[in-house]
Amino acid sequence: MSVKKVLVIRFRRIGDAVLSVVICSSLRKSFPEAEIHYVLNGHIAPLFENHPDIDKIIAFSDEENNHFFKYLRKVRQLMKTEQYDVIIDTRATIKTLWFSALSLKTKYRIGTSKFYNHFFHNYRVRNQEHNDLNEVERNLLLLQPLEREGKLLMTSDFRLYVTEQETTEFRKYMEQKGIDLSRFIVVCTPFTRVVGKAWDMAKMKEIFSRIIQRYDAQLIFNYSREEKAAALTLYEEMGRNEHIFIDVEADSLRKLVSMLETADFFFGNEGGPRHIAQACHLPSLAIYPPWVELPKWLSSNDLCYQGVTPFDMFPDQVIEGRTEKEMFDLLTVEYVWERLQPMMDKVFIDCAFVSNKK
Repeated sequence: MSVKKVLVIRFRRIGDAVLSVVICSSLRKSFPEAEIHYVLNGHIAPLFENHPDIDKIIAFSDEENNHFFKYLRKVRQLMKTEQYDVIIDTRATIKTLWFSALSLKTKYRIGTSKFYNHFFHNYRVRNQEHNDLNEVERNLLLLQPLEREGKLLMTSDFRLYVTEQETTEFRKYMEQKGIDLSRFIVVCTPFTRVVGKAWDMAKMKEIFSRIIQRYDAQLIFNYSREEKAAALTLYEEMGRNEHIFIDVEADSLRKLVSMLETADFFFGNEGGPRHIAQACHLPSLAIYPPWVELPKWLSSNDLCYQGVTPFDMFPDQVIEGRTEKEMFDLLTVEYVWERLQPMMDKVFIDCAFVSNKK
């Protein structure tokens, strides 16, 4: 049998979907003639349009996800219409098992090993048991059963794509908002959607001030609609600094890609935008709270993409017995700046920006 049509199932958030696209890219390299379909939540799906390694995006709306019979009807119709040779279920939840349950004739029904999926997945991969691997490497392990069909050519480089026209239009929009594209541009994420996941705002403001002072940088605050009021407050607290651009808004995920494609650096809290920044090959440093496993989610050893966590600063005996919030508060401005400055210096010099700052 040759691999002709593959279904990759990846619900959940932006970061998960971005990291999982390596499955599609590795499939394209390994089986270039195969048709690759990608199942996603509807609000994330546009991010993957025009991706050369995805032939069809199958989007599930919130209504379909939240209404069992509508969800089941759509899955059933999909599995009836499409004759997949391979199903790769990256989550293997009770909900996603329906794709395989309604396509038991598919030769390769691959899923993360769970105690309840023996019957539905005939290839169960223990990828989540490898604590020494990052999330990208764990995703790629799901392809191992396909070694029976030919040599696997793996890639851990996850990419996102927008058209040249989209980026050109967004660059014009940035210029209209006062951005000088010839100067240093830093996209910042001071906020997070998950409560408690953001670094202390006073410390974040100090880092922003240092970036402005040292590099004469233009800072674009990226925020969601729900975070706009907080962004305006931060802007006021920083004295409406002319280096800060509060009204350069990426009101879609594709526009965010165009923004990051145009920027020179990314700095802020860990989250979906940071993964998108790496997918755009944008140098970045992100702040990780102590409860987010940095080795798992920072899926690269490339010095262009780095993260900072309180665990970097102290030996285990110092943080033992502290709450997660207390550990997060241990992360200092000086330590973050010590990590950030060399990275920014290199980008600044490599981009040949003119600066008289020390």
